[in-house]
Amino acid sequence: MKGDTSGAQWRALARRRWTRRERKVVWRGLTGRFALAVEPLIGMVFMGLLTWGIVYRAQHVPSDATLIKIAWIFAIGAIAFAGYFVAVLVAPFVAYLQTFRPIYILDGYVRYREPDARSRVDACGYAAALFADRSLAHEWEWLGKKPLPNATLPALVEFSLYAGIHKIDGKPTGLLPDEELPLLAIGIATRHGKQADL
Repeated sequence: MKGDTSGAQWRALARRRWTRRERKVVWRGLTGRFALAVEPLIGMVFMGLLTWGIVYRAQHVPSDATLIKIAWIFAIGAIAFAGYFVAVLVAPFVAYLQTFRPIYILDGYVRYREPDARSRVDACGYAAALFADRSLAHEWEWLGKKPLPNATLPALVEFSLYAGIHKIDGKPTGLLPDEELPLLAIGIATRHGKQADL
């Protein structure tokens, strides 16, 4: 991501809040990811209880005092599961927090460009929102199946800094699904899901 949000052009930009439906889509994604995080949560609690049980027994049963030597194995397991739990939830939690930041509305340009050497393997290029003077507002890596052409087009763009371009000339880009999400967001499109025909 590129762009500095401290300039006069940024302060003059129109902005709006996320709608309840837009925020609900991101919330469903977070709850879906939390459903996946139940496994490491259970593992963390189980390993933590084993560690505590071994230490407790070693301290209270003289014949089992040597058990404390193996407690560290289960403690490491609990720490590993805790790390896994955090890793699974960090991105969707950050995404949900970003729904409390504004969505910007820019009457300027959209610039597309092809993938470069720094692009991810599953990226098809970059999309950027440009101010009316064609200076860069922000740029995002675009995920999809169809490579983006090198083009700059005048457009009314709605975007959020974290997520990317929501709408171009009022047409959704597929960043947020239009349909109602299933419970816990199970079965929604993958990263290679719908994108607007650009």
